[in-house]
Amino acid sequence: MFSSSRDLETGGANKNMPAIRNSNNSSSSNRNYYYAAPTTAAASHSHVYDSETSWTSWLVPLFVVANCVVFILAMYINDCPHKNSGVRGHCVVRFLGRFSFQPLSENPLFGPSSITLTKMGALQWDSVVNHHQGWRLITCIWLHAGVIHLAANMLSLVFIGIRLEQQFGFVRIGIIYLLSGFGGSILSSLFIRNNISVGASGALFGLLGAMLSELITNWTIYTNKAAALLSLLVIIVINLAIGILPHVDNFAHIGGFLTGFLLGFIFLPRPQYGWLEQQRLPSGVRFKSKYKAYQYALWLLSLVLLIVGLVIALVMLFRGDNGYDHCDWCHYLTCVPTSKWKCNDS
Repeated sequence: MFSSSRDLETGGANKNMPAIRNSNNSSSSNRNYYYAAPTTAAASHSHVYDSETSWTSWLVPLFVVANCVVFILAMYINDCPHKNSGVRGHCVVRFLGRFSFQPLSENPLFGPSSITLTKMGALQWDSVVNHHQGWRLITCIWLHAGVIHLAANMLSLVFIGIRLEQQFGFVRIGIIYLLSGFGGSILSSLFIRNNISVGASGALFGLLGAMLSELITNWTIYTNKAAALLSLLVIIVINLAIGILPHVDNFAHIGGFLTGFLLGFIFLPRPQYGWLEQQRLPSGVRFKSKYKAYQYALWLLSLVLLIVGLVIALVMLFRGDNGYDHCDWCHYLTCVPTSKWKCNDS
């Protein structure tokens, strides 16, 4: 997310600027954070789905409210004017009292300090592995580094999540959202060891992954499928490309996307064309199965890959394995060094 000791380093910016899906050193208040970069709101292309809706969306709006409430609570606990006497004069929007923001040199996204985020459950490798605080793999999904981070993620959640919930219901979309965020946190922890990470982007990328697998598994029932697939792939590539910027936790994005992609094959297949009409025929007349053979195959393969992948990743994490030991080129997935910035593998 953001860092008080390093900046986004885009063309000589202040070197105390924060990053996206936060990471902090556990030893001091001068920590770095990574925050999951928000997905592009345009990701909810309606032509991927049927226009007909079956459910009223209430879970996604509830998620938005919950994230906003958690952020307000974080600002209340942060209490910049009173807990940071050394920089009291630099708190931003001081008329808000204890809800004022940390100095922009520490957090340019208008939010709390890294210490506050750590207290509230930010993802931190040492706490998860050495102090058995596995709950951080979930709590970090509900924390955001600042107003800018929160607004971008919540707008994306509204545009992506509401349509999916209307199409498939709150149970399936809720499961995909939460498990994708969990999967993103696991992959992030395997590679980011010295920083903290917060943000809902892993879960949002999971919804994007589910949109892609839903289109694939229900391929035969859509028109303009090639255009839908191309536009969705472009959106996904653009969002993942944003993750190569410094201080953006692209591992959370990738982990969430892969988890959601597999979950889409499991939870979002649609009955083949004509199956519903058969329900009104005598039982002996039915001749179609609910799903096509390839949908069953994708369902089974995805279920196996998801279970095996999560189990292996969790074992590696709690065993203390460093992801870079098994993939020395993976640092390019989260940061590509250029003349404008350098990358730190930690």
